[in-house]
Amino acid sequence: MAEDPIDLIRLEGDGNSVILRVTGKEERKRPTEADVLVGEFVVDTPFVGGTLKTWIFPKDLRQWQQALDSLDAGQDIAWCEGKRAPWLFIELDEDDDRCQVTIKDYSMSLTTVTVTVPLADACSTTRTGAWTWSGRPGP
Repeated sequence: MAEDPIDLIRLEGDGNSVILRVTGKEERKRPTEADVLVGEFVVDTPFVGGTLKTWIFPKDLRQWQQALDSLDAGQDIAWCEGKRAPWLFIELDEDDDRCQVTIKDYSMSLTTVTVTVPLADACSTTRTGAWTWSGRPGP
């Protein structure tokens, strides 16, 4: 039975939105490899919009939790920086009550997009731990 998509983060405000969404799970071919989550970055603004597929390994999800903790503490975050997967940066600008969300894709599309999301009217939701992992070891 397929599970519904889950938004790991949704930042919205003033017509701009950035979402990191888990859309499913892929089973690995080798029994020694952990299953991997399949996801997508969804960007929607009045000027630009698009989606970018990504894969999320168990280690990435643990680092995601650390990134969310840092964001909750008022710190900027960088997630998956230096990996083959798309990179996500969230920079908080408390003086202007907004954040800059940047997604960099160095491996497939070679594209970078930055979206400003006002925090005053932003709706931000986060979720972790909603998907179950197989007992196989991670990468």
